[in-house]
Amino acid sequence: MKRLILPLSLLLLLSGCSASGNWGWYVIDPRTPGGWTNIKFLVSGMGATILISVIAAAISIVLGLIVALPSQSSNRWLRLLNRVYVEFIRSIPLLPMLFWVFYGLPIVFKSIGLNIPIDPFWGAIITLAISDSAFTAEIYRSGIQSIARGQSEAAQTVGLNYYQTMRYVILPQALRRILPPLANQFIYIVKMSAFASVIGMQELTRRANELVVTEYRPLEIYSLLIVEYLVLVLLISAGVRWLERRMGADERL
Repeated sequence: MKRLILPLSLLLLLSGCSASGNWGWYVIDPRTPGGWTNIKFLVSGMGATILISVIAAAISIVLGLIVALPSQSSNRWLRLLNRVYVEFIRSIPLLPMLFWVFYGLPIVFKSIGLNIPIDPFWGAIITLAISDSAFTAEIYRSGIQSIARGQSEAAQTVGLNYYQTMRYVILPQALRRILPPLANQFIYIVKMSAFASVIGMQELTRRANELVVTEYRPLEIYSLLIVEYLVLVLLISAGVRWLERRMGADERL
């Protein structure tokens, strides 16, 4: 709760400036019917932002691991496949990728005889998951490589194959070490989900844009939008700190 005091205090302070003729904080003043309605309209987009971010992050974590494992293989072609994927995906800005997935991917499907429409919700999730998977793969790779090679050799001496070694020996230790950077990537996804507004997804930023069109008060409305994202990030950070303590990831190794 202490983490929420600052953003809530900031919001109340800004709303208190509504008496000035140069400011229009009344549009988000919870003490007025119109301001309260606007606040509820803005906050109602938070559910979509959270849902998009959670699903995209879950897909990215799985896909990133699949991409990262070949980088540890002795097969040079598998390692090359990993590098090509990571470098190619990392080089594409998120917005052009979002446009390609939303507008272009259905055309690709039709060209091979599949009628698979992509709505804004899944277009945003696919784009965020693919874009983030390359960065997640590099996080996995660094975490795996931080584990002493002797542990892999010891696992092989007791009869464990490559995948068993990864599952039972390497990954459990690596996950403790990569939890903080994975949390950073989740925060990155939450913030980048704002791009979904350009394809019509009714999330936080889209709601703010629509309200600006009707109220003509961009400073006040976007200020509240920033506070909303700040609250989300603070809650995520608090959750990650708790998870680190439970997993012992905050202890010195």
